Amino acid sequence: MKYVIAALGLISFSSPAFAASCEKNFAVSGVPMVTAVSYKSWQELPKAKAPAVLQKLAQAVAAEGFSGIQINKALSSIDAHQETSGSGRIQTLRVVARQKGAGVRIDAVFNIQAGQIADKNVIREGICNIINGV
Repeated sequence: MKYVIAALGLISFSSPAFAASCEKNFAVSGVPMVTAVSYKSWQELPKAKAPAVLQKLAQAVAAEGFSGIQINKALSSIDAHQETSGSGRIQTLRVVARQKGAGVRIDAVFNIQAGQIADKNVIREGICNIINGV
């Protein structure tokens, strides 16, 4: 019986199906209003191909209202921006879909400039909508 429990424990910690969610991987760095602030998250998708994931991510970025969407297939990345304050100061987004064995790791970084503030819960929801839009 204890071997079964140990085996289940090993499977649950090593299986990509149990990888942490976008919401749990969300992190913020920087000091609001003083320095630029970066909002980051990532998630791994088992049994996926980066080119197909990249196209779906670009559609999800567009659905979140970003402009200037540029897809770089060589880097497997998407760059986009938003201007929401009316000041002309843009916020940038980069999403990367990297092939990792049989799966794909998606990393997303949303940056706002010094002097700007944003609700981290709103940013987390937006980033995770993009990552989960695959």
